[in-house]
Amino acid sequence: MNVPNQITISRIFLIPIFMVFLLVPFQMGNIQLLGVDIPIEHLIAAIVFIIAAATDWLDGYYARRYKLVTNLGKFLDPLADKLLITAALISLVELQMIAAWIAIVIISREFAVTGIRLVAAADGSVIAASSLGKLKTVFQIIAISALMLHNFPFQAFSIPFASIMVWVATLLTIISGIDYFIKNKHILFAKNS
Repeated sequence: MNVPNQITISRIFLIPIFMVFLLVPFQMGNIQLLGVDIPIEHLIAAIVFIIAAATDWLDGYYARRYKLVTNLGKFLDPLADKLLITAALISLVELQMIAAWIAIVIISREFAVTGIRLVAAADGSVIAASSLGKLKTVFQIIAISALMLHNFPFQAFSIPFASIMVWVATLLTIISGIDYFIKNKHILFAKNS
C-alpha cells in the first residue's frame, strides 16, 4: 500500500478519536477565546477533525506529485471523506448543534453517490470525485469545524458564520448531487441494468 493510501486510512482512524472527544462528557471545563466559551473537549475534537480533514488534501497532493494515483486511492479517498463527514454530522445531531434534516440531506447524497460508484465499479469503472464535489466537501468541513468551535471567533462579533456555512454546504451538497447524477446517468440507465 502506497503512502497516499496510508494517509487516507489514517483519516479513517482519526474518526473515532474526534468522536470520543466530541461526545463523551469528560468535564474538562471551558476555554474562553474572544469571549466565546468552548468546551475543551469540543476544541480537541475540532482540532482532530481539522487534522483528519487536512489529510484529504495531503494524500491527494502526494499521490499526484509522485504519480501514485491508484484505483484503490480513488475509491478510499471519497469513502474516507464520507465516513468523516457522516460521523461528524451524526455527532452534531446528537449534541443538537445541527438540524437532523440537514444531516439527512447531506448523508443521503453521500449514500446515493456511493451507490453510483458501486454500480460503476461492478462494470470495472472508477468514478473520481468532481471539482464541485470537492468544493462541497470543503464547505462541509468548514461548517462542521465552525459548529464544533461554537462559531469561534465569529460569535464574538455576533456573526452567524457557522449557520451560514451550514446553509452553503447544504446547498452545495444538493447542487453537486444533482450534477453527479446528471453526469453519470448513463451508468444508472445502461441497457444491461
